Amino acid sequence: MHWLARQLLRLVAVLFCVTLLTYLIVNILPGDVAIAILGSLATPQDIAGLRADLGLDRPILIRYFDWLGSALTGDLGRSYRNSEPVAQAIADRLPVSLQLMVMAQVIALGIAVPVALLSVRRPGGLFDRISASAAFGFLAMPNFMLGVVLIYLFSVTLDLFPATGYTPLSEDIWGNLESMILPALTLGLVEWTVLMRVLRSDLLGTLKEDFILLARAKGLPPWRVLLRHALRPSSFTLITIVGLNIGGLIGGAVIVEQIFALPGVGRLLLGGIFNRDLILVQGTVSFIAVGFVVVNFLVDMLYAVLDPRVRHVRFRS
Repeated sequence: MHWLARQLLRLVAVLFCVTLLTYLIVNILPGDVAIAILGSLATPQDIAGLRADLGLDRPILIRYFDWLGSALTGDLGRSYRNSEPVAQAIADRLPVSLQLMVMAQVIALGIAVPVALLSVRRPGGLFDRISASAAFGFLAMPNFMLGVVLIYLFSVTLDLFPATGYTPLSEDIWGNLESMILPALTLGLVEWTVLMRVLRSDLLGTLKEDFILLARAKGLPPWRVLLRHALRPSSFTLITIVGLNIGGLIGGAVIVEQIFALPGVGRLLLGGIFNRDLILVQGTVSFIAVGFVVVNFLVDMLYAVLDPRVRHVRFRS
């Protein structure tokens, strides 16, 4: 319990630092919100009045702690542009981004795990060399370039999926999947490469362990040895990478949502940046950062569930 308490205190400290740094960085960006709203022809008096109305004339730390106090109650402020509550704007668009990231992660794992298992059957063999080359090829391709290639191939040439647009899941399940397949592939085809290489490396190390040699000596089939005895102890690094990949998925989703015109949190963030809507940018970035930190905290907790040795050592300390 002491270890869990320390982890929770560390989580709170990290979240505080993340929100503070985010607020400071957003507020030192060049430009003036009041000028962006009123236009370049606004008089100094109008600009000063709007800054006072928005509370931008107060010291930055006072504004931060006021915002933090409201954020702790779920109030992330209101958009400077349309007065829409930021929390509501995020909540309306969050399902799109979550679906995109979940589908991308499922695609990445669905490719990475079988490819890694097939590769370690014959390390250095033909399949292993082909998969390694394909992994480096996809890893070298940026998300936005891969998205354009997929649009040209599957939308323009083959006319299988729509190039842009979004169909809500509540309206049409198949239409929703059609609109999300290409964006999810754009993210997943880049993410699987790292997962595969990490899992392959850990599997090769695990297959040299004594308990694997014992399982083979008992005459167990090779696939049973891989799936039953080698995969689970080789998955801990993979779990960590999956947690860390949330940040990469969020960053990629910002670009992918813009390319495919998906009404997600990433596109909301870009709109706030283009419109100089700093309170919207602050709330969105803070929400994303908090989500990233919490997911990695949960991944750390998952270690204690999956590995009894980790649970025993950590909880005893």
